[in-house]
Amino acid sequence: MRYLALPVFLLTLLGSAISQEKPQGEKLAPYYPTPETVVQKMLELGGLKPGEKMFDLGSGDGRIVIMAAKKFKANATGVEFDPDLWAQSTEKIKSLGLQKTANIIHGDILKQDYSSADLITVYLLPTSNDKVRPLLEKQLKKGARVVSHDFEFSGWKPDKVEHIDDDGEGRSHTLYLYNR
Repeated sequence: MRYLALPVFLLTLLGSAISQEKPQGEKLAPYYPTPETVVQKMLELGGLKPGEKMFDLGSGDGRIVIMAAKKFKANATGVEFDPDLWAQSTEKIKSLGLQKTANIIHGDILKQDYSSADLITVYLLPTSNDKVRPLLEKQLKKGARVVSHDFEFSGWKPDKVEHIDDDGEGRSHTLYLYNR
């Protein structure tokens, strides 16, 4: 019996490791939370309406997804690569009872399907926007909107640019709205 316990233990351990497999890919931006006032302005600039489908690429602690679902009554999905931030945001969504309209995908933003999106929000570095742009150009339906925080998408002309002089924390921000 003693010799059987080791293989069973190893199989259990292996099964656990497989079920908690990390997504493949790369982290495209550092975690830097967007102030709540800017989150609201991003969703307003994007014209988010109740029932619309929105994605936040690199959703961090889930604050954009949560506000989109709670305040704007949207069907909101975040994509987060970092396992700790994914767990934190998923738990926050559960604690607020928003699981029907908000969720966070633990994965690589470059390996998702955004074809159902009405609105995409991003706070990524310029080089990361360059990596995401071809995917969005290929997948986004006509009429979909993209709001980028602080960094433009090269090769795209923004339909509207909004400057926020002070976010309440002593920092200015620029938002870019693109219509596909």
